Amino acid sequence: MSLSAMPPVACFDEPRLTAGFEQFGRLDLRAHEEVHGPINPLSAASLLKLADGIELKGKGGAGFPFARKMRAVLESADKQDLPAVVVVNATEGEPASWKDKVLLTRAPHLILDGAALAAYALDAEEIVIGVADDGVGEGSLAAALSERRMPVQTGIVTVPHRFISGEGGALVRGINGEAHIPPGVKKRASDSGVSGLPTMLSNAETYAQMAIAARLGPYDYAAVGTSDEPGTVLLTVTGAAGRPAVVECPAGTPLKEILDLCEVPPGPGVLVGGYHGKWITAEAAAKAEVSRKGLEAVGGVLGAGIVIPLSEDTCPLGEVAQVVQYLAGESAGQCGPCRLGLPDLARSVDLTVAGSAASEVVRVAANVVKGRGACSHPDGSGRFAISAMEVFAEDLAAHSTRDGCGRKVKGLMGLPPSAGSNSYRLSVDWSRCDGHGLCAHVVPEFIRLDGNGFPAFPPTPVPTWLEAGARKAVRMCPALALRLSGDSH
Repeated sequence: MSLSAMPPVACFDEPRLTAGFEQFGRLDLRAHEEVHGPINPLSAASLLKLADGIELKGKGGAGFPFARKMRAVLESADKQDLPAVVVVNATEGEPASWKDKVLLTRAPHLILDGAALAAYALDAEEIVIGVADDGVGEGSLAAALSERRMPVQTGIVTVPHRFISGEGGALVRGINGEAHIPPGVKKRASDSGVSGLPTMLSNAETYAQMAIAARLGPYDYAAVGTSDEPGTVLLTVTGAAGRPAVVECPAGTPLKEILDLCEVPPGPGVLVGGYHGKWITAEAAAKAEVSRKGLEAVGGVLGAGIVIPLSEDTCPLGEVAQVVQYLAGESAGQCGPCRLGLPDLARSVDLTVAGSAASEVVRVAANVVKGRGACSHPDGSGRFAISAMEVFAEDLAAHSTRDGCGRKVKGLMGLPPSAGSNSYRLSVDWSRCDGHGLCAHVVPEFIRLDGNGFPAFPPTPVPTWLEAGARKAVRMCPALALRLSGDSH
């Protein structure tokens, strides 16, 4: 991923987070202070009052109230008599999202201002900023740190640019020197996070919004937006958009106006909230507002502010299948819903695209993993797939009654170029296969036996965490019928 691939930035109404971009491009410390003015530290009580006053919620997708999270850290630090740590999650592991990268590369001091406010209020001993190892943002952030003095020791930690690396628990584990995957059990960072200390963990845009609010105060901050969701929102609009962009707009802005700004053509549906979000129809998008409540009212979610419209000349179900395959391969593979459930979900979606199964098969596969994962990855993947079955019902009918919808998959979902291209695929030499069934016992997560006892598996890449099992199945096949393409072993 390169800086040249970053989408342009647009603003609907007066800019806040994106102020000064037109004039300066990237805001160094001098430009930052000229555009945004000075900022003063706040006590814990004052920062909590401000966060409550503007109803600030996390911008990374979950939308957890900032003040509630901060109170939990304060209470835990006091109860355990331990110092706190502030963590900025700027990893942005979802390939379709660019808003945090825009802030890192063009307004890094806003992120640092917000982190410094939190560290001062919490009397924290350290600030850690997590960024992806994709080469986007780290240099800009390091340059910004060299220009200023932070209230406490501040460091940058890079994590693999994978979908699950941006999950909060995975980031904390990575900072602690462990594998960059979600923990096997759910636990709160506010109780025990970095180095076992109470940890204030929030998204990069959330800290930047706090820096804006600390300068404006709650009244002026709420001059734009809605009564219950004041302020602005950063959106990443890509997909079929003629002018893809990261757009800043007040909460409550009609989504149609954002789509028009980005020159989105007519299409069958729009994904809102990203790969863990939901699909909505074109009709729903035409009347939706950009806010949590506004998108929920039409069956969508705001999530991390990702908007991916599709065009009429692509196969929507094919686009969906590619993302579900990617999500299955991106899991940590450490719990049953990921190891067994997500490959089954991908298989079910593939069957509907091939016209071999009804959409109910997808719903059943998604419901099997719902609420059972060690993190939110299975739930989010299932939500994505089920909403696609509902929104693209007409396409499903076309796939079930004839040879598909007649449209090719254009690849509009923002998947990385490497998704699936460097993965191994299983195949069977049917002239050799005798239906021993041993392979299905070796890799039951991916290979099953059909009604006649022969191996059946989707034509999708083998998930990374199942490659070793797939190689073992190839080696153990009594008839030497199983093949693993791309395997150099």
